[in-house]
Amino acid sequence: MNWEVRIMRSGISCFNATLFRKNLGRFWPLWGMASFIGVLFPLTLVLQILRQPQYVVTKLDVTGGYYSIAGQVAPVLCLIYAVLCAMAVWSYLYSARSVGMMHSLPIRREGIFLTNFLSGLAMMLIPFAVTGAACVAVSLAVGAFDAGSLAVTVLLVLGNCLFYFASATFAAFLTGNLLALPAIYFLLHFLEVLLDYLVSSIATGFFVGVEDVYAGVLECLSPTVYLLRNVGVNYIREDVVITPAAGDPYTSRELVDVVLENGRLVGFYALAGVVLLILAYLLYRRRGSERAGDVMAAGWLRPVFQCVVTALAALGGGVILYELIWRGLQYGTFYEAVPMAVCLSVGGLIGYYAAAMLLKKTLRVFRGSWKGAIVVVVCCGALCAGLHADVLGVTTRVPALGEVAQLELRLAENTYILYAGEDDGLLEEALALHQAVTADVGRIRELYENDYDYEGMGAETVHTLQLEYTLKNGLTLHRWYSIPLTRERMEEPGTCEYLMDQLVNSEAMKARRLHMGDSRYAVEGGYCSGEYSESEDLGSREAEAILTAVGQDLAEGAWGEYDWFGDRDGLEYAIYLELSFRRTDRDAGMDWITINVRPEMTHTVDCLLRLGLVTEEDLVQRIQLYPESYPETVWEALPASAGVIGGADTMTSVMVMG
Repeated sequence: MNWEVRIMRSGISCFNATLFRKNLGRFWPLWGMASFIGVLFPLTLVLQILRQPQYVVTKLDVTGGYYSIAGQVAPVLCLIYAVLCAMAVWSYLYSARSVGMMHSLPIRREGIFLTNFLSGLAMMLIPFAVTGAACVAVSLAVGAFDAGSLAVTVLLVLGNCLFYFASATFAAFLTGNLLALPAIYFLLHFLEVLLDYLVSSIATGFFVGVEDVYAGVLECLSPTVYLLRNVGVNYIREDVVITPAAGDPYTSRELVDVVLENGRLVGFYALAGVVLLILAYLLYRRRGSERAGDVMAAGWLRPVFQCVVTALAALGGGVILYELIWRGLQYGTFYEAVPMAVCLSVGGLIGYYAAAMLLKKTLRVFRGSWKGAIVVVVCCGALCAGLHADVLGVTTRVPALGEVAQLELRLAENTYILYAGEDDGLLEEALALHQAVTADVGRIRELYENDYDYEGMGAETVHTLQLEYTLKNGLTLHRWYSIPLTRERMEEPGTCEYLMDQLVNSEAMKARRLHMGDSRYAVEGGYCSGEYSESEDLGSREAEAILTAVGQDLAEGAWGEYDWFGDRDGLEYAIYLELSFRRTDRDAGMDWITINVRPEMTHTVDCLLRLGLVTEEDLVQRIQLYPESYPETVWEALPASAGVIGGADTMTSVMVMG
């Protein structure tokens, strides 16, 4: 008798609908509350429209709102919400009992992985879908629905949700501890930013001129920061002449288009999310159930975790220890290599043993750990020695002309923006100035170390030089210097003082400060007041007329030169004149310049008189109004006939302060 029984082969399923519904039902408060909060925003718009019937919502307004949410709001929301959803659907991994129960179900790991991932992704998308549906209903009701911008927004939201939940899933499989999941997740997202800031703060203490700023060398490894800084909305506006039924025509800047900038970056991160999802699945296939409760679920990740924690503790904790202990004992502007090495070593050892305790889940981690401790101390000492010796040449780093795309130069109380291809001559002069400053870095360091006692160094004053390079590779380079000035060095060719004076007082640099020939800026207004005249806000036409007059004075050499030592302060007229510029190549961006009107600026003075902004009574120099406020050196520069109000007006005054 044949007792064999034919059985049906079971199929392999990668999705379990029951588990999917159970996840959504079990964690409904998470996505339900998020949906409720999301609906409040379109509801606020509805209430505003009902309260103000005259409030008009156009398609461009809706498009701008969609793009702003998708480009600037969605990354932050997804960053926070993704880890909550991951903690919900992957919570079974962190308890030996629950993981054993889940893996005993008649579902393959592939099915569990895909079902839970889709459950979490659905919980992320539901609030966006509910909020989006409400926004669509409102836009349809007010006649501002735009299908194109809606489709782009949907794609951006899908890309953000996919990437952030995939990265949260990847972090979930790196650890076996529920509380460690958010810590590891946020560390992965912001590790580059943390290291950048910590390295910059230490470099500032060792190098002259290096600013304590975020450099963003590998910013793409911090997705949220990278998206917020690069994905934006450009509101394009144009001047439109409006002719009302009654009254004179006027010019208004109207919104004509809304453009999403760099939205493709979300697609690149979505592809990265797919890669992270595959890696998470590979980790899950090899993950042992006994790893529940461990800080790191994979053995090969334990030394990586310990190295990262040690580095962060050494850099962050070391600087804190130095500032709290050594800075109080012996104050100095710059870090000292040996004390800093000791502080970094102490911070590094604390992080090294703290990480070991977390990994081994015990306080007994000191026996046999001396080799690793020695490595930590040696690395900290080598780092401080390298910074002290400046082996990478950070202090003397000056980019080549071919590397620079743009230079923002702050000098002589003004801000100048120079562009590669348009201002190459001025850029070469600015780079030569920077090289001269780095060659004179010893004197600048002495100024810092002597608490800016420039008079003790034989200098008469101090001026600040700031350079912000935007390089063609997308990176930025910041430098900041306080330079002691002497009259002798100002007259000596090749010195940084001489080059500063030649650059700032050149006709080309003055024209650049006025944005002459720069289509990126347009003068749109300003402000004018005289000692005996009421203050007036300038319209665009008045501002254009004044700018033209200042340009004529510049062409005739009558705008004067910047006074580095304050010898001619007070020789300008007691007139306050300010012009404002707006960027024409993008919606955001303004610039202001304050012009000191000097007696020889005849075109500017005639223009102000012709426009009725000042009177003849206002044509008095400040030193004549407030003689007690100025030193004798200024009176010596004043001609004898100018001793009384209304005297001769032939002396040179200061340039522009802006």
